[in-house]
Amino acid sequence: MNTPIVIKADGLASGKGVFICNNKNEALQKCKEINQGKFKSSKKFVIEEFLLGQEVSYFILSDGKNYKFFGSAQDHKRIGEGDTGPNTGGMGAYSPSNIITKKVEEKIKQQIIEPTLKGLKKLGCPFVGILYAGLIIKDNQPKLIEYNIRLGDPECQVLMMRLKTDLLKIILACKKKQINKTTVNWSNKKAITIVASSKGYPNKQSKISEIKNTKKILLNNNQYLFHSSTFKKNNKIFSSGGRVLNATALNKNLKSARDTCINMLKKINWKDKYFRKDIGWRAIDS
Repeated sequence: MNTPIVIKADGLASGKGVFICNNKNEALQKCKEINQGKFKSSKKFVIEEFLLGQEVSYFILSDGKNYKFFGSAQDHKRIGEGDTGPNTGGMGAYSPSNIITKKVEEKIKQQIIEPTLKGLKKLGCPFVGILYAGLIIKDNQPKLIEYNIRLGDPECQVLMMRLKTDLLKIILACKKKQINKTTVNWSNKKAITIVASSKGYPNKQSKISEIKNTKKILLNNNQYLFHSSTFKKNNKIFSSGGRVLNATALNKNLKSARDTCINMLKKINWKDKYFRKDIGWRAIDS
């Protein structure tokens, strides 16, 4: 295989098990690290083709008989601005994706989603629930990277901000095989979320530090602060490392939504705070 090449840990690795290697020596080193126990879940690895293009998350709900589109988003996996540095579990996302045209969506359904659901049904295990297709799109051609059976983080945050239909109602419709009778309504506004992580993530970082001023953040239907890796002690909030907070906003355009998120995070007093200020840069700058 030619380089760049992708080395992926064959097991759960908190979103940090994927390495894009620019030469064979680097690839062999990553294989060795995984083989020697870098991740507790597995000492095995997968070698994959490097796919060039934009990463898109495409979600559907299936009740085992029928399925329904359940939103799209674009994640930002790299730690640094301009999509540089090591991969993380996701430093921010926006929804909806601006590169899924009707033509591209038809390809996603016909070439990826429908054959998968048909194949599972044929195997005797019709899929019920949320199916999240991680895609790479280049020149209007989607390719599948992976499937997850969840909403994903940080994609879930932007999807929930845009969702207008009661989520429980939708889940029950899946359970009762009535998804085709359910209308899923979305806000016409755009959503963006910015992840604030501990400095040093995804490598070494100081884990526990106090987070101040979270009460100064106004929470409403258009802006929300999601807690991830935090805990409360003596009525104070502390970070326990990794990806810690998600500032999430809904607005008529992505630029305004991003500005709101940045202002939210600027109000927070936390010495180990790090976040990207360019989330959504491809969609906002284009």
